[in-house]
Amino acid sequence: MKHIRVASPKGEIFFGNDLPLAVIAGPCAIEGMDFSLRCAEKLKAIFEKAKIGFVYKSSFDKANRTSVKGFRGVGIDEGLKILERVRRDIGVAVLTDVHTDAQAPIVAAVVDMLQTPAFLCRQTDFIKAVAKAGKPVNIKKGQFLSPWEMSGVLDKALSTGNDQIALCERGSSFGYNNLIVDMRSLAVMAKSGQPVVFDATHSVQLPGAHGESSGGQREFAPILARAAVAAGVAGVFMEAHPDPDLAPCDGANMIPFSELPAILAKLKQIDLAVKARL
Repeated sequence: MKHIRVASPKGEIFFGNDLPLAVIAGPCAIEGMDFSLRCAEKLKAIFEKAKIGFVYKSSFDKANRTSVKGFRGVGIDEGLKILERVRRDIGVAVLTDVHTDAQAPIVAAVVDMLQTPAFLCRQTDFIKAVAKAGKPVNIKKGQFLSPWEMSGVLDKALSTGNDQIALCERGSSFGYNNLIVDMRSLAVMAKSGQPVVFDATHSVQLPGAHGESSGGQREFAPILARAAVAAGVAGVFMEAHPDPDLAPCDGANMIPFSELPAILAKLKQIDLAVKARL
């Protein structure tokens, strides 16, 4: 069974389907230097208290928007400066997503883990470029793809010689403006031997439901996260924000910081019970 090692300034975080749960968490988008530093510091304290490995996530660009008016972010140059400061000053591993082949090596020079957007999972050159950058990669399964089709996506990434690849479930399209999660997909993707991550917050997104933006049902994210951890995943991805209702994007499906400690306590308890039998 494959394990992924994510370096951080103050240690390492490991993802493995047979290892203790690790979590990727942070605000959907970078909202500025001070905001990011405060968020990373708060999340670091929450995860240290929970004794759960943690990778800080935030995006410099939200390229997949419902409307041309949608919030995009601070851009790659400013975003990487901020993520570099978060990594150095707060001492946490950082993850962000990339959207083009050319961005991959530039972003990989700054962050500890890369992520590919779900919509781009079938783009061969893109997947290979991101994996070739040499950092661990979290590849999100497209909402339009079956879990068994992710074997082809994985083969593209592994062909570069980088075996530090995680596969991420984030829900499947179910009619219009809705997603569902088939928990069987976690087991199907785990057969690859690679770590499987469950994206709890994007799985409760309602794509395009508000006309010019997506909606969400954040109250269901903890329930799905518990189910996924019970299925034995390596990690959970959860976007979180100090006040999601004030977030410039994806607020409807992000988890408030104040709710994280209780959620993490339950996830850890389930993870310990499930993996004690492995």
